[in-house]
Amino acid sequence: MAISLMSLLWLRVAVLLYGIASLAVLPAALYDRPRWRHVAVPATIAALLFHFVSFSESMNAAHHALPVDTHETQGLLALLLALAFLLVYWRYKTVSLGIFILPIVVLLTVVPAFRPSHENLALAHSNWIFLHVILLLAGYACLILSLLASLLYLVQERRLKAKSHLLPRVKLPPLDTIDQIALKTLLFGLPCMTAGLLIGSAVAATTVGPAFFIDPKVLLSFAMWLAYVGMIHIRRISGLRGRRAVYLSTFVFFVVVTVWAANQFSAVHKFGGV
Repeated sequence: MAISLMSLLWLRVAVLLYGIASLAVLPAALYDRPRWRHVAVPATIAALLFHFVSFSESMNAAHHALPVDTHETQGLLALLLALAFLLVYWRYKTVSLGIFILPIVVLLTVVPAFRPSHENLALAHSNWIFLHVILLLAGYACLILSLLASLLYLVQERRLKAKSHLLPRVKLPPLDTIDQIALKTLLFGLPCMTAGLLIGSAVAATTVGPAFFIDPKVLLSFAMWLAYVGMIHIRRISGLRGRRAVYLSTFVFFVVVTVWAANQFSAVHKFGGV
């Protein structure tokens, strides 16, 4: 019980630090204030460490390595999004995406931190299932990051075309940098999602049997994968950017949300909550 209480404490500390980072990133990204960037990035790193410790302790206390309820899954997705933000900052030296990512991370963690779940779902202890969940969540995180980058691209493009002087001090990354972030996150997320689907399919097919092939979430998951592949193909062949890229990314994102919702009607995925 002590470990459970401590993990809750670490998560609350992480939420506080994520909140500080999400506030500090606004002047850092919009007005190019380096001192605020020096608050936002270290606060995110510290929050990520506390979050990871909390997640590890809660999994250990529950005697499983896999998130088995909604709050645990949300926490893991938030962890991956925060890590993605730091990786983008390390590679491109921009914190602009933090304007969108960090508030999402706060929303995903604040409820588990202050209203912990009491769900107790049975789950087969399988390293393959754990890998399946991690890879799919990484794919989802990449898709969310790409969508946010596409939105940022649209904002910057309109601003440059209009030669707007309404926000003269606002500084955003160059269009090429934003586009590279959007495309490369998709390219990284595709093998994650592909491997996650293949592993999940293999495990479910051997445990569930023929019912696996008519399960609604299974069918929607492969439709999501096809949409993901189609989006990458269109972006690479036609150089799709701006508003159309946002529309396409949004469509695939809503397919992902539909897949998530289909879990409620899935006989195959009841065991995992993912």
